[in-house]
Amino acid sequence: MEFGPRALGGRSIIGDARSSQMQETMNIKIKFRESFRPFAPSVIRERVADYFELDGESPYMLLVAPVRKEIRREMSEEEQKLFGLEKLHVTRSSIPAITHVDYSARIQTVDGVNNQLYYKMIKKFDEKYGCPVIINTSFNVRGEPIVCTPEDAFLCFMRTNMDYLIMENYLLDKREQKSLEKDIDWQKEFELD
Repeated sequence: MEFGPRALGGRSIIGDARSSQMQETMNIKIKFRESFRPFAPSVIRERVADYFELDGESPYMLLVAPVRKEIRREMSEEEQKLFGLEKLHVTRSSIPAITHVDYSARIQTVDGVNNQLYYKMIKKFDEKYGCPVIINTSFNVRGEPIVCTPEDAFLCFMRTNMDYLIMENYLLDKREQKSLEKDIDWQKEFELD
């Protein structure tokens, strides 16, 4: 469970920060909330300064820092004239899913001592795709508490458009799961935030 400021990576929904569509996809199809809501990055500690103007630790996602100018994409004059949601959908960096409109991000650094499995997963992502940054958001949907039990995790997984669920050494593929029956009104269980 989350305890203290944050204990991220244990009960999280993760995604590809390089995708310009991931923020909208995760908000609408998984979190069931407005498409513009921002997500935060998890980054391996030794690479944080490569992507953000931060050269220290932020293990509990308490610090906000600008995305480095070297990976930013400045908006064109035409893009700067956009308004509202249209302006929000402009790609601002090589990690657009976590780059806010002001080029900032609320960062979680991950090291190999305090969160070994999460660190190894992000390292493998970096080895495969050349990016040590991923999206990290709490494992719940809008209005619901964070998942607490394996049953909560499975229900949240099945009720959303998540592709995979990992619990300890188990990997569940959504395509291989039997759909839930008699679960039509689940969104009425909790009040929306």
